[in-house]
Amino acid sequence: MRDPHEGVSSAGMIRTGVSRSRVRPPFAAVVDEAVAGLTNRDVTIDVYIYGSVATGTAVTGVSDVDLLTIGATPVDAAEVAQLMSRVHAQVCRSVDVAVAQHDDYVGDTDEVYGNRVFVRHYCAHLAGPRFIDISDEFPADRRAARGFNGDIGRHLQEWRTAFTAGTEPAQLGRTVARKTLLAVAGLVSVHDRMWTTDRDTAALRWAQLHTDLADDLATLQTWSDGTATAARADLDAMLGGTIPVLVASFESDIGLWA
Repeated sequence: MRDPHEGVSSAGMIRTGVSRSRVRPPFAAVVDEAVAGLTNRDVTIDVYIYGSVATGTAVTGVSDVDLLTIGATPVDAAEVAQLMSRVHAQVCRSVDVAVAQHDDYVGDTDEVYGNRVFVRHYCAHLAGPRFIDISDEFPADRRAARGFNGDIGRHLQEWRTAFTAGTEPAQLGRTVARKTLLAVAGLVSVHDRMWTTDRDTAALRWAQLHTDLADDLATLQTWSDGTATAARADLDAMLGGTIPVLVASFESDIGLWA
């Protein structure tokens, strides 16, 4: 669900509605139980909540519970995610636990910058010692858009490889659509001098600006939200046509990761 508070502050900084106080029942119980499972370990970690649950727009039985850990092991994260997803299947579609490490937030690369922007503006701290000290706000600008999605060129190469290897098209199509539309949100943000990460808003606006892409952008929306699944021939055409066009626009307007 779209975050109604996302946008640009009067100072030109990214603004979102993410807050721990917006985690509502029955999702709060799921989050508390997942945090307990993640922190009851030998390793000290940070735990954050992001996504629709963190903005208070989650829908019971439909939305995912998205957690980010800094310092957890992939094995521990997967164990908790699988257990919570099974136990709370009636509350949420799944509990997903992403894994990051301290080094992911140290340095001055585009990727590190994007990681820091994400934690600062899109994650609410739940538990742990706050390994990463990010107190300053980040501008809603080209660098933030590049930090979030400057890897879209790399992803296109990976998607083509996965397609050739025979990856199931419906699954790959949803992955392709969700990442591509996030990149489109960056294009819209920079073009309109605003800020959004909402896929539907981005697709509709870019279709207004580029009417020749409107049909394919609408198709990507349906793959992204699950109202339709990608057939192999359609995915092949998308990977050879519209998505390279969007990647080229992103490269020229915003820039790709080095």
